[in-house]
Amino acid sequence: MLSATTIARRPAFEVSAVICRDDHTGWSPPDAHTGHRLVLVRAGRFRRRTPGAVTDLDRTTAYLGTPGEEDSFAHPAGGDVCTALHLAPELWRDIVGETPVRPWAYVDARVDLAHRRLLAAREDVDYALTERLLALLAATIGRAATGAVPAHRPHDPAAERLAAAAREVVLADDPAAVGLLPLAALLGASPYRLSRAFSAVTGVSLTRYRNRVRVARALDGIEAGETDLAALAARLGFADQAHLTRTVRQHAGETPSGVRRGLPGG
Repeated sequence: MLSATTIARRPAFEVSAVICRDDHTGWSPPDAHTGHRLVLVRAGRFRRRTPGAVTDLDRTTAYLGTPGEEDSFAHPAGGDVCTALHLAPELWRDIVGETPVRPWAYVDARVDLAHRRLLAAREDVDYALTERLLALLAATIGRAATGAVPAHRPHDPAAERLAAAAREVVLADDPAAVGLLPLAALLGASPYRLSRAFSAVTGVSLTRYRNRVRVARALDGIEAGETDLAALAARLGFADQAHLTRTVRQHAGETPSGVRRGLPGG
């Protein structure tokens, strides 16, 4: 028995939690897939068969699927829990280009931690989760490539211009700044290149920079006498008041209540 729960969905990707309770030792009927996908194991182990290859999967090994590929599964050790990442073709090409990939990739402790951090970013899908997804994809799919992947040179002048343009959009509170994907589309860059270039040029991730700007606006509101933190959180695009409180504490070292007590508006 297979069940899937969507964690996050955007035009370029979908992240799902998949639970399989099958315990059959034989192979399931072949199933064809239409898109690109990366599946990481959270618990349990199982086997996957593709034309020409059989892969044993557990938390140290992820599998990759490409459009039109058929696969079958066997569960001789019981069920499993996985995270399935379904990717739009342009996002896949941005990471690996046209380079062929193996049907599996080694998952070391760094990738395991990146996987866990991805799942912990559910309240900020459009920045934190998206950036963590891109980093996880680069770390995992890059290892499965059988040739050279596209080179990214984030220190070139074009990267500096791209980072500067991204800062301007975020600071202007442009509607496209609501998420990394629409921001990249506005700037005519791929999300992966934008994320890499911004971090290399500025020394911080786009997620942290955007939150720094939002925290400044939250402090402005508190200093001006704003007392409805839930409304302030909604206006600034936080998931809820608790998300605002955690972010302010991370950046300013104090909660909004503590900030209020030390400012004239308090």
